[in-house]
Amino acid sequence: MALSIAGAVWRIADVCEARLCCKPTRTGGRFLNDQTTVVAQLAESLAGAATAERAEQEKQYLKSELRFIGASVPAVRRVARTFVADHPALTAEDLKGLVGALWNTHTHELRSVGIAVLELRSDLLRKSDVGWLKGLVDRSTTWAHVDWLAIKVVGALATRIPAVETDLDEWSAHTNFWVRRSALLANHDRLAAGQGEFERFERRAAPMLQEREFFIRKAIGWVLRSTCKKTPWRTIGFVERHADEMSALTFREATRALEPSQQQRLQRLRANR
Repeated sequence: MALSIAGAVWRIADVCEARLCCKPTRTGGRFLNDQTTVVAQLAESLAGAATAERAEQEKQYLKSELRFIGASVPAVRRVARTFVADHPALTAEDLKGLVGALWNTHTHELRSVGIAVLELRSDLLRKSDVGWLKGLVDRSTTWAHVDWLAIKVVGALATRIPAVETDLDEWSAHTNFWVRRSALLANHDRLAAGQGEFERFERRAAPMLQEREFFIRKAIGWVLRSTCKKTPWRTIGFVERHADEMSALTFREATRALEPSQQQRLQRLRANR
């Protein structure tokens, strides 16, 4: 059954109207009336590719308190690409204003559009925007947003501006586990490609090894498993140094892609400590 476009758009627009105080923004050579209107237009585009069944299924799968429109990730990416193509003169101020407005809707797919636009226009971000990005992560409530932000937005910024890594070191001690998880995942793509500062990742990850939080344990194992594909000696060395500190989940994830003989050797090492 198709989701009612009018219901999706006007409910979201009402929320935006109540929460936002926006000024007209000029992007792409034309005036956007205000951010509320832009958000409503994006919601309408998403609703045209949405179903009520998907909205319910995604909400249950993610165990989320956010609103859901029912659009798929490919649909979200299409909407974001269209928006970016239509607004080539987007500024950093425009970008952050739009994403902030999308975050304030408390609607899953609209936040996802915001992340997709950030990924496409991460070139507009500067080191001074790290605190703003941390605020987005801090206000996130699902791995689906945190991981996308951490890997494709924060990670891209750190690759382009290495000084951002110092900020991420601070993130690794944050009270919000989503922020700590982001500090781990920001290096994911570079380490998976055989690049990046593995020692820095280890300095962030080692103090978290005994945490009981599932999403921290999983993140450490995930990065180690991805690292193993190009530089297995890095993963092996980490496990050798920390085998007795690792949870069963982290150990299992970290060693999953290793050769069976290496898995067995590391299992014996862990058992004997």
